Order: sequence, then C-alpha cells, then structure tokens
Amino acid sequence: MPSRPADLVFTGGPVHTVDPARSRAGSVAVTDGRISAVGGDPRASIGPRTEVVDLRGRLLLPGFQDAHVHAVGAGIELGRCDLTDVTTVADCLDRVRAHAALHPRLKWLTGSGWSMETFDGGLPDRRLLDTVVTDRPVVLVNRDHHGAWLNSRALDRAGITTATPDPPDGRIERDAGGVPTGVLQEGAMDLVTRLLPASTEADELAGLLRAQRLLHSFGVTAWQDPLLGEYGGMPDPARAYATATARGLLTARVTGALWWDRARGADQLADLLMRRESLRGKGVRAQSVKIMQDGVAENRTAAMLHPYLCGDHSGLSFVDPVALRGHVTMLDAHGFQVHFHALGDRAVREALDAVEAARAANGWTDHRHHLAHLQVVHPDDVPRFRRLGATATIQPLWAVHEPQMDELTIPFLGPERAAWQYPFGALLRSGATLAAGSDWPVSSPDPLQGIHVAVNRVPYGEDVPAFYPDQRIDLGAAIAAYTAGSAYVNHLDDTGTIRVGHHADLVVLDRDPFDGPESEIGAAKAAMTFTGGRCVHEA
Repeated sequence: MPSRPADLVFTGGPVHTVDPARSRAGSVAVTDGRISAVGGDPRASIGPRTEVVDLRGRLLLPGFQDAHVHAVGAGIELGRCDLTDVTTVADCLDRVRAHAALHPRLKWLTGSGWSMETFDGGLPDRRLLDTVVTDRPVVLVNRDHHGAWLNSRALDRAGITTATPDPPDGRIERDAGGVPTGVLQEGAMDLVTRLLPASTEADELAGLLRAQRLLHSFGVTAWQDPLLGEYGGMPDPARAYATATARGLLTARVTGALWWDRARGADQLADLLMRRESLRGKGVRAQSVKIMQDGVAENRTAAMLHPYLCGDHSGLSFVDPVALRGHVTMLDAHGFQVHFHALGDRAVREALDAVEAARAANGWTDHRHHLAHLQVVHPDDVPRFRRLGATATIQPLWAVHEPQMDELTIPFLGPERAAWQYPFGALLRSGATLAAGSDWPVSSPDPLQGIHVAVNRVPYGEDVPAFYPDQRIDLGAAIAAYTAGSAYVNHLDDTGTIRVGHHADLVVLDRDPFDGPESEIGAAKAAMTFTGGRCVHEA
C-alpha cells in the first residue's frame, strides 16, 4: 500500500511486466519517477493531484532499450543526403543532384544509406556520381557503414590512385586495369573520411536531439551507443551527450562503448581508463569498450572459418585472435564490458575464445560482455554463449529475405552456412541471454518492427518466404530481448521490467499484440513513452 498518493497511475488495460514471476498486472503506480505499485486496486494510489492514464485496453510495457545504436551519427545523417529509401540508380542520382543544388556552399557533399543491391554486382562507380556532381567531392557511406562511394573529385582529393595500396584492414575496389572505381571498403574509408570537415558542437547536439525524438517515438527509453570515438566519418558522440546533459536536454539513459583503436593495441589502456573517468556525470556511462573484429558478409569482409565460394579468401579479422584474447583479458581485469562486433563464424569464435580466456584468467566477473550482429554462428559455438555468460545481441531486422541477402550473401556462403545465419531460436533454446538492437542508421530503430521479424522471420507487410523459420522466437522472448535483455547489457538493473522500485521508463502501445495474430505484430505503434515517469512522447 503506497504511503502517499502516486504522481502517476496507469489503469484500464493490461500490463506486461517482463517479470517471470508475474508476467501480467492490471495497473501501475509511479511516485517520484519510480514504480511504487504494480497491480492491486489502483484507487489506493490515486489522490487529488495524481495524473491517471487510462490505457483503454492498450498494453503497457517497460520502455524498449536498444543495445546497439549510433544515435548521434544517425541523427546527424538525417540532415545530410539521406539515401535510405532509394531503390533505383536513377532515383539515387536524382537525390544527390537535389542535395547538391540545395547546398551550393558546402565544400564536401556527404550522405549515407545507399544499398548494395541497387547496383549491379553490389558496387556503384565514381562515374555515376560524376554525372551529377563534378565541382565538389562527394562521399556517400552505404547502408551498413562498411563502405563508401566517392566521385572522381573525392578520389583526387584523397590522393587515391592506381598506385595506392590497400590498407591492412580494408580494400580499394578497382577495375580490371587496377584503377579505383570509387568504392572504399572498411578501413580504406579512412583515406577520405579523415579529410571531411569536422562537425560542430551544434551539429552534434542537433543530431542527438533529432535521434532522441525519433527513438522516443518508437518507445525507446535507453540505449547503448557502440562507438564513443571517431570512425567512418562519424563524429565522437561523447560531446553531444555531455552538452545535452549540461543543458538538461537528455531524457534517455545512455551507456557508451569506447572505441578500440585496432592500430594501437594494449597501449591505449591508459587513455580508455582516463576517458571512462572523464565522462562520469556527462550523460553517458562509458563502462564498455567496442572491438570491431570483422566486417560484413555482403562485401566478403566478415571473418569466416572457411573461404567464401567466390574466391580463395575468408574475410578479415581486424584484431589478431591471439592478441584479442590478451586485450579482452586486460579490459576485463580493469572493469570494462567488451562489446564485440562479430558477424562471421570465425569472428564469433574468436570473440568467444577471448571471453573464455578472460574467464580463465580473471574468474567470473559481472562485466556482461556481449557479441553483436551474429550473422553466421557455427553450431558448435551456440552453447558457448550460455557457458561463458556472453550475451547475444541480435539485430532481428536483418534476418529476412531481401535482395542483399539473396543476391550478395547466400550465393557466396553456400546452403550449409546460410542456414547458420541469425540463429535466434537456437541461442534462446541453448540458454543464452538475448539482447536486441537496431544498429541504426544501418536499419530502422523501431523495436516493434524488429520484434515482428524475430517472431515471424518476415518483414511486416511483405509477402516473402520466412527466413529459416526454425530460428523464430516467441513474442514474449522477443519483447524480453528489447527490454530486460538490453537493460542487462546496459547495466541498468533497475529498468527493463515493471517492478516496484524500478525507474518508470515505460511505453504504452496502441494495442496488445498478444491478442492478435503474429502476422500483425508489426502493426503496433508506441502511443506514449515515459522516462522516469515523465511523458517524452505522445502520438
């Protein structure tokens, strides 16, 4: 029984608590930003000044949390040349032409979001961009942010010629005569992104606030930013979080992963420790370190145990696997969570081997290491997640049949490995903890669309075959991954479930998706979003 009336009461609809001991309730009370009652007679919590939210049969959930989202960079990119919805070469060029005309004073034209399947063989050419912009350099990062498309002026400004060697962690695409075609893969992007004008503090703050509004509109109340540092033309987002906090504008809870510079190795430990300390109280908890272990499958830079079928190569391990074990053991000993980017089955195994080495050296810590993406996981490695306490951070929206998957990935993996992709069901059945995220701007940050795919293995509203349907998970498990699972890797232990004492980070859906067919989960939308009992979004 509350000792005084609550500030806020939700009643008149179902409450899905994501608490295994009590999955459903009929009301929730909030006092001083925290949950003060779950269930019971809501009238006991209502006083003359209590705000009452009538759910009208709509579902109340814990706020969604994104375990892997580039919020600041994505928000900035929304204000640049955005190609995320473009599906033809002609429309892509029209969008670039219009952006150039709209911004005649920009010295560099930048943007992102083009898809590889738009172009023959997955690769555009500098000469296409030259038809629309010749007076300025153009740099357009692709949808997955592992490659960039340049016009000839940008190649010239970067000094990239036939004689330019590929960097160890990247590739310059070339024609049959060795001439660069205008696409830079992985670490080769640094050859041009280091020349781009630096974003301003105002740009970064505007990007963060733009992203925060969008994420709140999807019911997201907290996230992990997996790249505190500079990479691929994205600015270090730490300044934006600090500025927003100082001005009282940050309404989300944010965990950040400090970027691991693979060129520096263990020598960067002192800098990481200093950055962790310097960011305390500045809007982002920097308790994590992000190690990118490989690339992506569609451009054959994801690290595979056996070669791709299109040639005698098996992708890139950006960090030597033996050195990786030492680095992770060191980071674990200094209290860091390690957040791995691991797509290929070799990268997944190398990351798990590193966690195993840290466990052997340091014992069982509570740093909650997690592996993100997990496109191809060898079946032998699935049970290791549970045994090692490594969380599987999934991006459900990628587990679908689409042109990039069907034309650029499956043919080069072969049927056996293709069936090992995005094994959500196998991981869950093995006892692994699942967290979930979007990797926005790579894909949509709407958790409900991700939940729909996790359950159906089909994009909402599309009539395509299910993508390896034996790897489906049920609706309750998918919601748990986007709430309690992500709260776990974010070390936000008083969020992620609806329990007395937890922060009142909550989302009201416009319906109860448990009551409808699974094929309609993706129709649900966030009607209201609350952080600490404060409404930050209302549709």
